[in-house]
Amino acid sequence: MITYAVTGATGGLGGSAVHALIKRGVAAGDIVAVVRDQEKARDLSAAGVSVRVADYGDRTALAEAFAGVDRLLLVSSPTVGQRVPQHTNVIEAAATAGVGLIAYTSLLRADSSPLALATEHVATEKLLADSGIPFLLLRNGWYTENYLASAPAAIASGVLYGAAKDGKIAPAARADYAEAAAAALISGQTSGVFELAGAEHLTYAELAGVIAEISRKPVRYQDLPEADYASALAQTGIPGPMAEILADSDAGVAVGALDADTTDLADLLGRPATPVAEVVRAGLAAN
Repeated sequence: MITYAVTGATGGLGGSAVHALIKRGVAAGDIVAVVRDQEKARDLSAAGVSVRVADYGDRTALAEAFAGVDRLLLVSSPTVGQRVPQHTNVIEAAATAGVGLIAYTSLLRADSSPLALATEHVATEKLLADSGIPFLLLRNGWYTENYLASAPAAIASGVLYGAAKDGKIAPAARADYAEAAAAALISGQTSGVFELAGAEHLTYAELAGVIAEISRKPVRYQDLPEADYASALAQTGIPGPMAEILADSDAGVAVGALDADTTDLADLLGRPATPVAEVVRAGLAAN
């Protein structure tokens, strides 16, 4: 019997990964959901998943949570700027607990990416390489869902703003990345780098066209200088440092940082990635 654990299991990616493991035949009782708030994991407990409470900042609690775990999905911390110390805690706790394999959700082509977000991912990849624990790198591209937050405003104003110029993205659904992570863990492969991205290659102008077609409202793309886009994001209430990171990511799109010709995602899924339009349609319908 193999025991799997997923960190951040009440988050969008982690929660989907738990359900993907079950969908792919892992018994719920063989899955450990590592969470910060047990109350938020009531649905997982009800499904028969073992819920253990541990914060990325508490190495002792993490080691206790990983007791008896064979394979671990380390979902990267959402706290940009604190990822390296937090991931260090997770990796060292996993070593203490005797975890046999760690799969880490990194960033598309992290080792060569110009994105500011890549720095902490590269550092975590090195921590894994130095840990002595077998590991898999799941280098995720952008979630299609990342664009849903700005879609309602784009529909209302008729303009989708960004700083990506004519660069292309190859996004995929969050659930697809989660299912790919589950498939990688179940495979038993003990080393490897997966560059994960969707099969569609869209400019922001084309993405605006998708939003327009689904909403039946005119939406066009307006490109802004990176600094102006960061200011515009900050004016919507996004904290300044995060607005700068998001604008930097858009600037990365302009030079191809979030586009890739890779079949790794479809290969792990055993099917094509979910179409961008399908994710956008579902997201808009839910709003």
